[in-house]
Amino acid sequence: MTGRIIPDAARLLPWVGLEGKPCYVLGDGTGYVSRVADDVESVQLTMAAELLDHAADMLDDRQVTAAQLRYVVARMAESLRDVHRIARSRGERLAAPGAGPGG
Repeated sequence: MTGRIIPDAARLLPWVGLEGKPCYVLGDGTGYVSRVADDVESVQLTMAAELLDHAADMLDDRQVTAAQLRYVVARMAESLRDVHRIARSRGERLAAPGAGPGG
């Protein structure tokens, strides 16, 4: 089951504004800010996948120190926040099944 992107819906952007507040853009997803957001999301998702691979390698290495593991876990928490924001943004823009014309 797939949803449709709601045109002119507010899109949660993959970055935060001042004081950590969420940023949004309105539009049909084809404007400059939406394209930049798509590019940022792509980079964030690629970095998350690479971080997972790195963490798996570290777990297999018995020479890794506790400090190194704490560092990678902190980076993973940051990455998970990014990926969660991307998932929320995409989920919010999906039309509910059966909503609107042709649904």
